[in-house]
Amino acid sequence: MLSRPIAFAQIWKSWFSSHALVGNKNIILMGPPGAGKTTIGRIVGQKLDCPVIDIDDDVLETTWNMSVSEKLQDVGNEQFLEEEGKALLKFSASGSVISLTGSNPMHAAGMQHMKKSGIVVYLDVPTTVIMSRLKSMKVDRIVGQSPGISLKDILQFRKQFYKRWYDIRVLCGGDVAAEVVAEKVLDALKRYQNTESETFISTRSGRSERSMEKDSHKYFSDIVTESLAPDGGLFVPERGLPKFTAEEWQSLIEATYIERAQVILERCIHPADIPASKLAEIIGTAYGENFTCSKIAPVRHLAGNQFLLELFHGPTASFKDFALQMVPHIFAYCIPRSCNYLVLVATSGDTGSAVLDGFSRLHDTDKQRIAVINFFPEDGVSPIQKSQMIGCQKENAWSVGVKSDFDFCQTAIKEIFTNSDYTGFLTVEYGTALAAANSINWARLLPQMVYHASAYLDLVHQGIIPFGSPVDVCIPTGNFGNILAALYAKKIGIPIRKCICASNENNVLTDFIRTGVYDLRGRKLIRTFSPAVDILKSSNLERYLHLIANEDGQLVAQLYNQLENRGHFQLRKDLLEKLQQDLVAGWCSEEDCLAAIHSVYSTTGYILDTHTAVAKVVADRLQDRTCPIIISSTAHYSKFAPAILRALRIAEINQNPLSQLHLLSSYSPLPPVHWGLLETLKKRGNEDHQVCAADMSMLMSHIETLIQNHFM
Repeated sequence: MLSRPIAFAQIWKSWFSSHALVGNKNIILMGPPGAGKTTIGRIVGQKLDCPVIDIDDDVLETTWNMSVSEKLQDVGNEQFLEEEGKALLKFSASGSVISLTGSNPMHAAGMQHMKKSGIVVYLDVPTTVIMSRLKSMKVDRIVGQSPGISLKDILQFRKQFYKRWYDIRVLCGGDVAAEVVAEKVLDALKRYQNTESETFISTRSGRSERSMEKDSHKYFSDIVTESLAPDGGLFVPERGLPKFTAEEWQSLIEATYIERAQVILERCIHPADIPASKLAEIIGTAYGENFTCSKIAPVRHLAGNQFLLELFHGPTASFKDFALQMVPHIFAYCIPRSCNYLVLVATSGDTGSAVLDGFSRLHDTDKQRIAVINFFPEDGVSPIQKSQMIGCQKENAWSVGVKSDFDFCQTAIKEIFTNSDYTGFLTVEYGTALAAANSINWARLLPQMVYHASAYLDLVHQGIIPFGSPVDVCIPTGNFGNILAALYAKKIGIPIRKCICASNENNVLTDFIRTGVYDLRGRKLIRTFSPAVDILKSSNLERYLHLIANEDGQLVAQLYNQLENRGHFQLRKDLLEKLQQDLVAGWCSEEDCLAAIHSVYSTTGYILDTHTAVAKVVADRLQDRTCPIIISSTAHYSKFAPAILRALRIAEINQNPLSQLHLLSSYSPLPPVHWGLLETLKKRGNEDHQVCAADMSMLMSHIETLIQNHFM
């Protein structure tokens, strides 16, 4: 029997001989000075039994007949980069492991030449670690260094060049052995080459069904557009989510929000679906100028061991912006150019304006082939939310009020997607396919997972906790998407102890988490001050049940058939025990919600929105105060002005939404109202919107009419 190191080497040699080095591609290691490129390159080359080339030693010094440091001292920074680039342009190799210099990526033509010959692997080492290594190596000068420019500044400046060229990123912590990093490089290369390794399945498909459907794999780019599985289930990754090590998380403590998002999403989206360079472009567009806070999702201390994760700094003032500033660009990249797409969305309040705003920001050519319809309960959202959705309408984005509640809107969309006759008719007659932008779309969940991970890293960065110490999170919950994203963050390695599910008076989830019985019989939706969680059928709960049931799709299908046909289902005892290891739940009355807003403002000067107040009340009741608790602040308070004015006992409430915001603005002790919200209501946009009866045929008629008006 082979020992593990020998077996490992033989497996890798076999795999790469038949897959990775087809076409004599090079493996090109890139990173800052001190990243370990030379050492790791030698180990990788040894494991693969292929030539190893170090650009410093084998190319530059051979070409110049002098050491690199002597050359730098001789010609200076700018001329050194130019001559280094010229040497790269003359260099040629195949089937080799190549270790670049730290400054090679700064010469565009040279790097373009290198990139054509292979796969570029970025060894991403934290700047603080690099500085420590260079100090121990007694390196006192690198390319670009001059009086007044610190080593740290140069290393930060160079990151933009590394990010431009890489195909694969490998996170490298401070104390990780070169042998371990080399194995991570090989694992990353295997993932990169194996484009069929990351497929998706339905939450309702059984294992036997999946084995029979091997020829009909679904990939990320497929499920972004299909949204709902043909059997009515939701798509989830067949092999689960990637797991980050403690060292990898610690390497992100100093990172910006955008950098963290890039790293996490690269591991969740295969580069065959979206290459790293395109993903970086999408993330930069989503979170660049559209968010007013430079930290994107800042964590603020509230009181005691409670912290607020502020998720309202995007253009439409709610946590939905995190996904919906990104998803439209992902969608536009993934869909085929041969077809038009109409995106359907149901909203209980915040999703609508976020979807409309996100899709209206697409390039003009994309807006011609992608449109969106937002269905919302006509009388089931706040006046400001309604005005915002109407004001966010654009040439490719419309709102339709439905004379019913959110559950009807969401169920109607699911039924439309599973009506193959109708969707087929739209494709044949109008060349238009349907897609969804609700959190039933897998792509919606990934950006939400990022901010839960980032919040934990921020607490570590602020010195509140050491890495590895647990936190609880408390999230106002309706459709289960936001709290599911927190559970997924826990799954990929963030030390979240308990997720606290906070309900308002529509407390079906609280009852379910406490008893294991999901019971809709006799329940009527109650309209509350927190409309975004006025939901009885929580779609994303299905994904969580699939997770704790060990991917038993047949069981999930059975449970949801019971819910559909009988109005209830009950979990087995073992599954309820697993669920309660992750989740606890509570609910908040309307009176307690308003009282919490008043109390927090009186003691801290901070204004909670109504949903965050629900979470605050539940957190106060359920936390055990043995660790920090992060409360998701999911919307800006000014979206719910009537409730805030009532809670703070400020003045008579005017029914005009803009007047309500002006009243809040005029009250100087209050924090300012949200900029984007005020601007949208000032513009008013298109004040007209369509209203539809709670009838499936009427909704389908509206869809057809809007397709004709936009695409034909």
